Amino acid sequence: MKVIITLVADGPFDSALLPIIDHTLRRNPRVTEIDRNFALPHKLPPLREGLARRVQAALALYPANLLIVHRDAEREAMDTRRNEIERELKGLNALPPAWVAAIPVRMTEAWLLFDIAAIREAAGNPNGNMPLQLPRLQDIEAVPNPKKILHEALALASGRSGRALAKFNVSQAANRVAELIDNFAPLEALSAYRRFQSDLTTALDALGRSNTRINPAWRS
Repeated sequence: MKVIITLVADGPFDSALLPIIDHTLRRNPRVTEIDRNFALPHKLPPLREGLARRVQAALALYPANLLIVHRDAEREAMDTRRNEIERELKGLNALPPAWVAAIPVRMTEAWLLFDIAAIREAAGNPNGNMPLQLPRLQDIEAVPNPKKILHEALALASGRSGRALAKFNVSQAANRVAELIDNFAPLEALSAYRRFQSDLTTALDALGRSNTRINPAWRS
């Protein structure tokens, strides 16, 4: 089965979800080929115009047979966020054969905090040995600000101080972490990821039953 993905997310950093999505899909034996596209947020209508308009624009730019919609859970329950997405998507006339919500608890950075080696390499100091004070994997979903923790860990892992640390581009380093992780299987310890994994399996079932040709109406 060929899977053509369009990921619609809140912000540019959320492209970090693509390697996680790729890993999850490749674990399914039905998937033989993957094309993945990240709908660049600056090419979409602003967030205030609503998810439906953003998805419609994304599918026009990046036609797909599997839509993945990202929202951070932040302070809301995962099911609350998913229901919000579902309500907004119901207003669209044309959707791909399948869609999945990707809802990390609390934000995308939480799904990157488990791999110390990737963080050290992204920080440009792969042989560093300073403790990074990362939360235990089983506690990640309770962390109130994963982005802050990731950025602090990268700064610490860089081994820099003073002017060198001030020049360190921590946001750029954070963008590299997901690309450097070889194995996302540890995320199966997290309830949010297990839900995403299960929903993705269900979506592939729907995709397998459908005509997976891309709807030409999305190109209009």
